[in-house]
Amino acid sequence: MKTTAAVLWELGGKWEVEEVELDGPRAGEVLVELAASGLCHSDEHLVTGDLPIAYPMVGGHEGAGRVVEVGPGVTEVEVGDPVVMTFLPSCGRCSCCVRGYTALCDDGAGATLGPQLDGTYRFHARGEDVGQMCLLGTFAKHTVVPVKSVVKIDEGFPLHLAALVGCGVTTGFGSAVRSADLRAGDTAVVVGIGGIGANAVQGARIAGCRYVVAVDPVEFKREKALELGATHVAASTDEAWNTVSSITRGQLADAAILTTGVADGDQLQPALQLVGKRGRVVVTALGHPGEETVSMSLLELTLYEKQVRGALFGSSNGQHDVPRLLEMHNLGQLKLQELITREYSLEEINTGYQDMREGRNIRGLVRY
Repeated sequence: MKTTAAVLWELGGKWEVEEVELDGPRAGEVLVELAASGLCHSDEHLVTGDLPIAYPMVGGHEGAGRVVEVGPGVTEVEVGDPVVMTFLPSCGRCSCCVRGYTALCDDGAGATLGPQLDGTYRFHARGEDVGQMCLLGTFAKHTVVPVKSVVKIDEGFPLHLAALVGCGVTTGFGSAVRSADLRAGDTAVVVGIGGIGANAVQGARIAGCRYVVAVDPVEFKREKALELGATHVAASTDEAWNTVSSITRGQLADAAILTTGVADGDQLQPALQLVGKRGRVVVTALGHPGEETVSMSLLELTLYEKQVRGALFGSSNGQHDVPRLLEMHNLGQLKLQELITREYSLEEINTGYQDMREGRNIRGLVRY
């Protein structure tokens, strides 16, 4: 079939919206008609080269829609089912999946590289095979994805809001609740208030933290953090240290979560200084693949038993967490509509990313 997609053809290029050919689903795959896709910073990493991929690529990994066709052997969903697409597949059978670490499923190992799980391609344009970001490619009106990458949701939930839970909401929430293991009465610091950080703030609030300090140089984002549950805001980590030290009587934070656009090795020591004894620093932001040097005090790490943890998808389980997060929204506990700063058509995708770069969006959303 023919559909419309935003394709990145080269490093540093623009998203080019054009007609593409899309093959039907093969065994274990489904064809989905998209309702919406979030504009996540991770797709910006494809443009800048912070994520290694093979070009060309249909971008997008945060989406929701309806199943319109199922491939051979698919029994988990049926035609017409509303689904959220998660950017990491979960096979349920590999060592990590059976131990509950589904974000580390073996099938996700090459998810950003382009081809589907069987090594072939579903999108084609200009005589070339075209890859799909995280096996999904939600910057398209239709896409074919592994059934391992979709979560069936309740009928009637607004699909444009459900799309946000495919990445940003679950990653941010999980970074606070699961990776940082925040609990009632804790103090948390979230560094970087974009689509991920905003939801780390929500996760910290829902976990019951007594203080949630949001750090971002952009005033608009600090104001938004207060709406989402932050108790204090700061424009820099130095300013945040003064605040955290004051409100905790020098005990400092229980956890600091790094959700900046790009992780940098120089950010680690300031984050470590924000947390107290046995404090956790959670690194959710992606670093450049060539970044192999970080600055941190090993003496401080040992003497105060501080910890540094990586977080992929917020250490979440999509099949378990996505429906629960949507239900939390229905109960008024989790904000979704408030995350959307502006909606765009697919043809406006480059405008959406420019708005993100300039700090005007918490989350931009493409509506189909």
